[in-house]
Amino acid sequence: METSFPQFEQTSELGKVEIAPEVIEVIAGLAASEIEGVAFMSGGFVGGIAERLGRKNLAKGVKVELGETQTVIDVSIVVEFGVRIPDVATAVQENVNSAIQNMTGLDVIEVNVHVVSVHVKQGEEGK
Repeated sequence: METSFPQFEQTSELGKVEIAPEVIEVIAGLAASEIEGVAFMSGGFVGGIAERLGRKNLAKGVKVELGETQTVIDVSIVVEFGVRIPDVATAVQENVNSAIQNMTGLDVIEVNVHVVSVHVKQGEEGK
């Protein structure tokens, strides 16, 4: 039985282009990871299992709600200790928004950033 997932579709005189939500998740995950101060993405239990099995999960920590021409993105990140969290979150929002709009043409309504933890580098505990 084949299940159909919502995806972004664009039709032109040459044919149809479909973009799966997983593609948008990867774009958002990579864009968020590029920001200085983001230690890593937080993917929860399922993402952790995939990584332990040797698969790199580029969509880790990203949830996409996809409409016909618009999308809402939720990104869960772990920040480095010492960074200004509002600045990092704003930079993540801007980079994710820009990457998705540039690569897919989708209108991004919201990029919600969830800071779930702070990463302390080894040797910085107790400073």
